[in-house]
Amino acid sequence: MTAFAAFDNSYARQLEGMYAPVDPTPVSSPRLITFNHALAAELGIDLNGCDEAGIASLFSGNVVPAGAAPLAMAYAGHQFGQFVPQLGDGRAILIGEVIDHQGIRRDIQLKGSGRTPFSRRGDGRAALGPVLREYIVSEAMHALNIPATRALAAVLTGERVQRETAMPGAVFTRVAASHLRVGTFQFFAARGDASSVRRLADYAIDRHFPEARNAGRPYLALLEAVIEKQARLVALWMSVGFIHGVMNTDNMAISGEAIDFGPCAFLDEYEPGKVFSSIDEWGRYAFANQPVIAQWNLARFAETLLALLDTSEQKALELANQAIESFSRRFDGYWLHEMRRKLGLTTGETDDLELVTALLAEMNQSGVDFTLGFRGLCHAVEEGEGAEAFTKLFVPSAGIAGWLGNWRSRLDREPLNKGERKRAMQGVNPAYIPRNHRIEAAIQAAVKEGDFSVFHRLAGVLQSPFEDQPGSQEFARPPTVDQRVLRTFCGT
Repeated sequence: MTAFAAFDNSYARQLEGMYAPVDPTPVSSPRLITFNHALAAELGIDLNGCDEAGIASLFSGNVVPAGAAPLAMAYAGHQFGQFVPQLGDGRAILIGEVIDHQGIRRDIQLKGSGRTPFSRRGDGRAALGPVLREYIVSEAMHALNIPATRALAAVLTGERVQRETAMPGAVFTRVAASHLRVGTFQFFAARGDASSVRRLADYAIDRHFPEARNAGRPYLALLEAVIEKQARLVALWMSVGFIHGVMNTDNMAISGEAIDFGPCAFLDEYEPGKVFSSIDEWGRYAFANQPVIAQWNLARFAETLLALLDTSEQKALELANQAIESFSRRFDGYWLHEMRRKLGLTTGETDDLELVTALLAEMNQSGVDFTLGFRGLCHAVEEGEGAEAFTKLFVPSAGIAGWLGNWRSRLDREPLNKGERKRAMQGVNPAYIPRNHRIEAAIQAAVKEGDFSVFHRLAGVLQSPFEDQPGSQEFARPPTVDQRVLRTFCGT
């Protein structure tokens, strides 16, 4: 099959020397698990009436479509604070770029498609479990209105991959605004390759931030634009209790999309220091640490651009530091905006931050489920059963009763009526998130029994996270003691 989409492979065309051309390694018996037809239509992908077997061949890497330019991108990265000068796409291959129906350039990448020159000692393959996790979480993030890479397809390979044990192999197709990472810039900066850093920065401006080209200092404008995107992204993460789990610089996309959903997880009970990732032994990427780490990563990005910011090293450092210092203000603004929305506030007052932090303190003290707590607050807009049910989440309830009184006093100064407020709150406080135990149940059913119905059911519910879905109440419930997932694992 040759028909696919109209490729326009700017990275391959413009940035020679920043990647290794490589074709996917064919697999023995590809079988389609799922295909995102809506996203395919958005991307302008034409499968010419191709059946499931043909789709599986294409998205396993067995067939390379006409116009593709398969390559593995080079990048470096700070992993848990330690710099690794060469990482790169060790199990992923960028097939090419397409222009979607909105005129936006999008990357299409296969993960688990075989060895590349950057694989080091890896096999270049992906196990089924991490593929299902990434599919579920990336599409759930999109439905939650959080910028994120998208899931186009998941395919079984018919082969086994060896991790702790032999596991079914799979290939995941990821769609991204781009795969430019902080680590991409670090790769060339670490080698003293100033020319490549400039080419990469120019490419990033043209692709993601064209308005920066007309700024007095285009590369400073690039840095500030990336800072702004990341401040908003992390604020959105935290508004739904998301923990990335491995915020290395090679996992930070300059486009402002969440990328690489390895050992990620969502909070059950609200606990600021919560860590799920099995490889985060010291809690570097704990829930509450994410803004600090994002700023640290952005400082590493700024370091790669110093020579482009000004010919004077001192002036370049001054400009970079000012930009990095602005992250906290930007993040705080976005975070408070999102938390106001969760509380049903459409205006801003000085004491709103205190109101928000007081509620979070009560949730932390009582071990209240983060998602159910805020969803329950929607029903507490009116006094009665909803308010009583919300209050019962807190033990003891005396503190929250006082908080409710303060909250209602604040709402009295708001323009919305109660019905409008409840609907607005339900539009930002999800009923359904990708709960860790639900993801694990979907993975175990697929890996151990070959049963993908649990995966499909969960993925379907998560497409409409803000709507009450009759018959799906179990997906909103927190885990029981024996269902709790305490650790999540990276898929490499």
